[in-house]
Amino acid sequence: MKDMKNQNKPKWFDGEIYSQGGEVTNPFTGESYELNALELSIYDFIIGAQMVFGIHQEKQPNKNIKPQLIKDFDEALYWFRRNNSKAYMVLLD
Repeated sequence: MKDMKNQNKPKWFDGEIYSQGGEVTNPFTGESYELNALELSIYDFIIGAQMVFGIHQEKQPNKNIKPQLIKDFDEALYWFRRNNSKAYMVLLD
């Protein structure tokens, strides 16, 4: 598993940083990738935000999503592409 020594917690991320990483499987392709604790924390934020977007679209399609959530989501995707492009391609692309 890749360690976090070359990765710093992004300033915009105020979520919990897990103490351990783990393996994540892309539900569409079945491909898996091992993530360190920081990567897994940010990955879970991305997936959680996607769920919020989907629920919001279904339940409140005429209301705007908070701009900060959209900004943080975009930052998280950019962070992932920059910090672990291989995992991004397997799990999020």
